[in-house]
Amino acid sequence: MIEPHAPAPPGSPPSWGDACGPSDACDACDACDACDACDACDACGPSEAGGPGGPEATARLPVRPAVGRFLVLAGVFVCAACGLVYELELVALASYLIGDSVTQASVVLSVMVFAMGLGSLAAKRLRGLAAAGFGALEAVLALVGGSSAMVLYAVFAWTGGWGGLWADGPRVLLVAFSLAIGVLIGAEVPLLMELIQRVRRQDPGGAVADLFAADYVGALVGGLAFPFVLLPFLGQLTGALLTGTVNAVVGAALVLGLFRRDLTRRARWLLLAANVVVLALLATATVLADDFERAARQAVYGQDVRVAVRTDVQEVVLTGDTDGRPLDLFLDGRLRVRGSDERRYHEALVHPAMSGPHARVLVLGGGDGLAVREVLRHPGVRRVDVVELDPQLARLARHDPGLSALNEHAYGDARVHTGTGDAFRRLRSTPSGTYDVVISDLPDPAVTASTKLYSQEFYGLLRRVLAPDGRLVVHAGPVSAHPRAFWTVDATLRAAGLPTVAYRVGARDPGSGPDAASEPGPTPGPDRTGAAPRAPRGWGFLLAARTPPVLRLDPAAPRPHTLTPDSLTRDARDAARTRMPGLPPSTLVHPRY
Repeated sequence: MIEPHAPAPPGSPPSWGDACGPSDACDACDACDACDACDACDACGPSEAGGPGGPEATARLPVRPAVGRFLVLAGVFVCAACGLVYELELVALASYLIGDSVTQASVVLSVMVFAMGLGSLAAKRLRGLAAAGFGALEAVLALVGGSSAMVLYAVFAWTGGWGGLWADGPRVLLVAFSLAIGVLIGAEVPLLMELIQRVRRQDPGGAVADLFAADYVGALVGGLAFPFVLLPFLGQLTGALLTGTVNAVVGAALVLGLFRRDLTRRARWLLLAANVVVLALLATATVLADDFERAARQAVYGQDVRVAVRTDVQEVVLTGDTDGRPLDLFLDGRLRVRGSDERRYHEALVHPAMSGPHARVLVLGGGDGLAVREVLRHPGVRRVDVVELDPQLARLARHDPGLSALNEHAYGDARVHTGTGDAFRRLRSTPSGTYDVVISDLPDPAVTASTKLYSQEFYGLLRRVLAPDGRLVVHAGPVSAHPRAFWTVDATLRAAGLPTVAYRVGARDPGSGPDAASEPGPTPGPDRTGAAPRAPRGWGFLLAARTPPVLRLDPAAPRPHTLTPDSLTRDARDAARTRMPGLPPSTLVHPRY
C-alpha cells in the first residue's frame, strides 16, 4: 500500500490521496498547483466527467478545508436569502397585479414548496457533477428569479389588463415562475450538501445541520431585507434584478474560485461565459428599469400620468387634470377616484348619514379629501377627524393642485384634523359616544388588506364611539357584482348591534370609484381602443345606527348635485331586491369575504 507521499511505482497512475491531491493527514499539497496542468488526465482526483475520484472523493481546494467549508456555508447563506426574496417578490407582485393577497401567497408558496421537492429529486442525477451543476443552476436561477418581476409586469402592462385570451394570464405566469424558481431552489440543497462533503468528510447529520442552519439564517435575512430595504429603496423591479445579480456573482465565485480544480478547462470557460451573459442581461435591465417602468405605467394608466409616487404604504398615481381631462386617482393600481363621476359616489356616501346631529364627524380612509368636502357642506359641523393609513396620500390631497382643487381645499379648513395610522388602534383609544357620524370610506372587503375593517369586532368598536343617536355609513362594495360580500357586511353590522338600511347608486361612467378595487388587479385606464376600463357599474352602501335608521337627506343642507329623496328611495328598493338572507357575520378569526 502506498503511503500518502511515497512515490508511486513506475508506470502506475497516481491515486487520490497521493502527492497530487490533499488529504486530511497532510495539507502541504494545497500549495502545489502543478496538477492544474493535467486537465486531460483525471487520475489525480475527481473530474466532472466522472474520473476515478468519483463523486465521493475529496475536492482539490486552493484553500485549507476549514476555510473552504466556511465559504460553502457562506454561499448557502446568500443563496437562501436570494431564494426567499424571489418568493416574496412573486407574492407582492401577484397581490398587486391580481389582487387577494392571501390567495396569491398561498399559490406561490405551495407551488414553490412542491417544486422544491421536484428539484431535490432531479438534483440526484447531478451529484457526480456537483460543482458544474451548481454553477449552471445558480446562473439560471439568477436570470429567472431576477427577471421575474419585470416579465410579469411587462406582460400585464402590454396585454390590456389580461383581457380576452389572457384572462387567466397572470395566474398561469405566476404558477410558471413559482414552479421554475422552486425547482431551481430545491436542486441547490443536494448539490450544496455534496460540495460540503467533498470539502471535508463529516457525519451526515452534522453536515445537514450546518447546511440548514446557514440556509435558515439566510432566509431570515432575505425575508427582512425585502420589505425593509429592497422594496422601499429600490422598488420591485430593481430589487429583483439586484438580487439576481448577487445570486449569479456568489454562485460563480463559489464554483470558479473554490472548486475550479474540479472542472475541466472547457467547463470553466463555459460557466464563466454563461455568468457573464446573465450579468450583462441583468445589468442592462437594471439600467433600463426606470424607462421600462414609465412605459409600462403609461400602458396601464394611459399617456397622461401626472404623479406617480411609491409611499410607505402603497403606490399612488394621478392621471389627467390636463387639457380638460378629468383627474383619476389610482392606489396600488386600483382606481379609487374618477374625476368625471366621483361626485355621485361621495354624495351618496356622505349625505344620507348627515341627516341628523352631525357636529362631530369621523372619516375612516378618505385621504383624498373628497368625502371631507361633502361633510363640510353641511351647516353645524364643528369638527372632522380623518384617520388615513397613508400620510403621504393626505399630504398629496392637501398640496397637489389638481387633487386639492377637486376636494375644494378641504384640508385647509380649520375644523379638519388629520390623523394617520391603524383605524383599529385609533378606535380603541377613542372615548365612548365621541362621534355623531362615522363615514367608512374604505376599499371594499374583497381587498384582503381591508378585511379586518369589515369585521364584527371592528363594527363593535364603531358602535361604542357612536353617540346614542349617531349614524354610521359603510361603503360595502358593488351590490350587483359581489352580492354575497355586500350582504355579509350587512350581516356583520347587524351582529355588532347596528341595524341597517341598504342602498345602491349607479355610476354614469363605468369603472368609477372605489368599487373598481373589487376587480382583480389594477384597473387600467382606457385601453388602446379607447374603451372604458373594466369595473363594476355602481356602488353599494349600508347606513347603520343603534336604532333602525331612516334613509333621507338633510333638508337644511345644500341639495346634492346627483341625489334626490326620490332617487334615494329607488336606490334602497333596488338594493333590497338583491338581499341574501341567512349569511353569517365576518370576524377577525373567520373572515368570510
